[in-house]
Amino acid sequence: MYYVNREQIARRLAAVPEVAEGLRRASQAWDGSLMLGLVQERCLHLAIEIVTDVGSYLIDGFIMRDASSYDDIIEINHEEKVFDHATYEVLSRLVSLRKPLVQDYYSWERSELHPLSSDLPGVLEHFSHQVNTYVEKELGPFQTAQAEGQSKE
Repeated sequence: MYYVNREQIARRLAAVPEVAEGLRRASQAWDGSLMLGLVQERCLHLAIEIVTDVGSYLIDGFIMRDASSYDDIIEINHEEKVFDHATYEVLSRLVSLRKPLVQDYYSWERSELHPLSSDLPGVLEHFSHQVNTYVEKELGPFQTAQAEGQSKE
């Protein structure tokens, strides 16, 4: 029996709509300003954290092979068919931004719209759907403790 922390996965996936909206708004209103540059930068960083956190929970919960890097987290989840190849390609490009965003932030070009910013909102939403579909296929529908208690009455 697997122990997949569905609540923590759901908490992280619940952040997807806000991150997607932030990227959409930044892309649509892009003017090269510092404010939109920082919005884009933070949304890209949060997107990386969401997909790697969720991927790590899936790897641990379904006892997949150990990941040795952020890229590996994405690769393992793709190999296990959590998400499709198109999503994998975008998420691979996304996680490659982690080092520039987190460690080399002082040289990140904030005045330029990153190519992923326009495409990523839809990919994140699709990723969220694919993760939910995968978990339900493997474990069945998710019920909270409260819902389980109500169904017994």
